[in-house]
Amino acid sequence: MKKYEAVYILDIRKVDDEGEAFSKEFTALIESLGGKMEATTSLGRKQFTYDVNKRKAGIYWDFLFELDPLKLVEVKNKYKLNEKVLRSLTIISERPEGLPVVAALNLE
Repeated sequence: MKKYEAVYILDIRKVDDEGEAFSKEFTALIESLGGKMEATTSLGRKQFTYDVNKRKAGIYWDFLFELDPLKLVEVKNKYKLNEKVLRSLTIISERPEGLPVVAALNLE
């Protein structure tokens, strides 16, 4: 299994609870595929520099998890056409152990 980091930007108009339900759904999906969720972090609401799908802001969520690379395609396909998700990015995680998400993303 490889360690991945995924950032999802959720549509404010489609999410009622600041993305808590989305976070639980994503965690359940990773675990159902045999993966292991290491960290789930809400990065809050952020204004966009330019409009994304006619939206001026979004709710950011960061997920750190381990998953078989062949099953990552299932995760990407599930949320590819989801109307709650404005943007998503999944990368192989190379974050040093113990480094907080905010420091890794340089959002301070």
